Amino acid sequence: MNKELDKVYKPLENEDKIYNKWEKSGFFNPDNLNLPESAKNYTIILPPPNITAKLHLGHAAMLAIEDLLVRYKRLKGFRTLWLPGTDHAAIATQNVVEKRIWQEQGKNRHDLGREKFLEEVWSFLGITQATILQQIKKMGASLDWSRLAFTLDEKRQKAVRVMFKNMYDEGVIYRGERLVNWCPRCHSTLADDEVEYKEEKAKLYWLKYGPFVLATTRPETKLGDTAVAVHPGDERYKQYVGKELEIEGVLGKFKVKVVADYAVDKDFGSGAIKVTPAHSFVDDEIARRHNLASKKIINEDGKMMSNCGKYAGLSSREARAAIVSDMEEMGLIDHVDENYVHNSAHCYRCGTVIEPLPSKQWFISVDKKLDRLGGKSLKEKAMEAAQDKIIEFIPSRFEKRYLDWMKNLHDWCISRQIWFGHQIPVWYKDNEIYCGLEKPKDEGWKQDPDTLDTWFSSGMWTFSTLGWPDNFVNGEKVGDLAKFHPTQLLETGYEIITLWVSRMIMMSYFAINEPPFEQVYLHGMVLDKKGKKMSKSKGNGIDPLEMAETFGADAVRLSLLMGSTPGNDTRFSEEKIEAKRNFINKLWNISRFILDYSKDELEKNIEIQNLEIKTSADKWILSSLLDLINKTEENLENNNFSLAAEELNDFTWNKLADWYLEVAKIEKGKEKILIFILRNILKLWHPFIPFVTEVVWGSFNDNLLMVETWPEVNELKELVKKFNDNNFSIIQNIIIAIRNARSENKVEPAKKLEAVIFGHDNKECIAKNIDVIKSLKTSISSLTVYEEGDKIEGSIMATSQGVEIFLIGAFDRDQELQRLHKEEENLDKLIKIQERKLNNDEFVKKAPETVVALERDKLEIYKTEQARIKKAINKL
Repeated sequence: MNKELDKVYKPLENEDKIYNKWEKSGFFNPDNLNLPESAKNYTIILPPPNITAKLHLGHAAMLAIEDLLVRYKRLKGFRTLWLPGTDHAAIATQNVVEKRIWQEQGKNRHDLGREKFLEEVWSFLGITQATILQQIKKMGASLDWSRLAFTLDEKRQKAVRVMFKNMYDEGVIYRGERLVNWCPRCHSTLADDEVEYKEEKAKLYWLKYGPFVLATTRPETKLGDTAVAVHPGDERYKQYVGKELEIEGVLGKFKVKVVADYAVDKDFGSGAIKVTPAHSFVDDEIARRHNLASKKIINEDGKMMSNCGKYAGLSSREARAAIVSDMEEMGLIDHVDENYVHNSAHCYRCGTVIEPLPSKQWFISVDKKLDRLGGKSLKEKAMEAAQDKIIEFIPSRFEKRYLDWMKNLHDWCISRQIWFGHQIPVWYKDNEIYCGLEKPKDEGWKQDPDTLDTWFSSGMWTFSTLGWPDNFVNGEKVGDLAKFHPTQLLETGYEIITLWVSRMIMMSYFAINEPPFEQVYLHGMVLDKKGKKMSKSKGNGIDPLEMAETFGADAVRLSLLMGSTPGNDTRFSEEKIEAKRNFINKLWNISRFILDYSKDELEKNIEIQNLEIKTSADKWILSSLLDLINKTEENLENNNFSLAAEELNDFTWNKLADWYLEVAKIEKGKEKILIFILRNILKLWHPFIPFVTEVVWGSFNDNLLMVETWPEVNELKELVKKFNDNNFSIIQNIIIAIRNARSENKVEPAKKLEAVIFGHDNKECIAKNIDVIKSLKTSISSLTVYEEGDKIEGSIMATSQGVEIFLIGAFDRDQELQRLHKEEENLDKLIKIQERKLNNDEFVKKAPETVVALERDKLEIYKTEQARIKKAINKL
């Protein structure tokens, strides 16, 4: 096959065609790969994007990294599975649909009823799910669409019910009244890690409280106080500890007990705090330790309850204003600090201030010892996975963040008071409770109306997508679960290490007693070019799909991969994408040149044994390619994606285009080598920029690049060993020295000069490359090479690795003296650096002998060149 490439690469005309070709091939599915039974497996499960979401830069970065790894492993001969799916995102989806129904129909979900409302949600999902999946394809993601999963599809519903029942039967899931994070707007609980804290200024009220003066930001909760707590070591209040005091309040006198507890900070306020167990997590723990009563005064709507007298029905903020006013009249306020800075808890979905409330909810016990885990708890097993390096965190610093979170992990509240999601598989009848996979057959049973936290089903993602529980028979994995679990890598943003990563590890150990993945690769946030977080309100956001329409998906991918490192935020701009588009155009033009130059060899299957190294340039480029293949593999194996791309870029643009292709125009007969190089760099670049590489590959190959084999190095290594000429770097440095000398002396680029070179030991190799030196942008009309000689008067002199170069026909004495003095100064600095290094006994003792010898050789070269420069200066 030999199809001529268009003059200009047009991404929009090629990308959809290429993606359709990939899909039709069936090779996204590992079962269709032509591999031996012994082939290793490589699995990534795509972190499921929310079905309400539009593809943003965070998604695009995730897709670029994961697709790079998957395509690389596929080329390496792994049975590679990248399994796609989407997340039902319960609260977010319900909120979106509720707002839409209100705007379109003027109704809320209660007006519609649960069944009708859920019909509306599913109708909405049919559209949004298709949208996000199509956007993922636009980025070139080579996902196995035959295994597409959804966190709320039938298979996942079954898996969730089985998991819930198993955990319930073993006492890991229990129902109890606990203090929870409650969102009055969403009317649901939130897990601790779903709460966002914002630094805010508030009033700090100092209340007269019997013998105490107490500081609080929430005077309205005084109506629910049952105690005063002080630090056990605080001598000021020792006389009151254990006593019951009568306190003056806005609804009359009430009694509190004084307790001593280490949770109290002696330096906050007066060192004594009011205790409201029903509306503060800290106070709730104090109450449990001291058997204190709890009084709930705020309901699920964020309103004061009927036990609050005249304040009943007011919101907590309204009650605060009314109570403060009444307290001031009663003389119960000592003073108020107007600008107290504190962290306020907000719902991560809607931004409403969180109200801690006691509520009957379903929980997962993270501290219960389990026989299936060898007597360890979920928390202990999940911590052990990190401590014993069963799971590796990349970068490693995030292991500490994970372990710190796990150490302080409380029981996980898994019930949510919303309609959309996995409904809790528990039914009630009078005083009976039944937990099962299906509704009991006899009459009178009512299912628990609550749904499960989205993270419950997301936490099961790695094994539920691979067929659990059906593929887990009598404690043994079968089918996809046996083949592809544990997965090799979870790639996600560092901000959800607590929200998701920790839960996946616990759930996987409970279900199949193994980790969900071997590595956790955490990418940072994508910031704007000034290092600011992108947002709609700031107007600094960049839409990756719009950028793909303008510059092509490959350019977007490459711009996200280059310059980014694991765990670190990266700056991003349209200019960066444009620069990568320019490189892709360069690669296209390089390919066109090679294919045109080598058109007579295109039909032949060029293997390494068909190659012949004839010149030092051939040896140099093939040695550089060998080095590039090794380094690219090493960098990708170590997740150094940016470094791999930078070295590929340097080889492609600098070594191949700027040097070897220019040499090929002069030396000729390099068709086979150029085709060999093109085949290999297309393979190396393919994981980064799959579309353009597949288009170029398809112009002279019948098979797909996507399922080619990664470049092999052993035969190439043997080939370059056979050819002893390693002198091309000498020729390159001579050319660079001539270009620099012309530039420094302001010689017009078009002005032709004669050149004389004293090559010394390198005379022979320079003489062989006269045509190359003259033709590579040096504007040399004639070149003569001698072994040695005296300085040529009236010439511009340059030196390179002991070689003396004289340019004749454009001499300016003052300019030449200035240039030579500058070169002498530079050499003087280099000599001093080398001498310091070699005078350092530690370096000389510890460094390998070969390294020390190399440094001594450098010093001698610098001294020789400096002597020649001084000689040239003296002659002027």
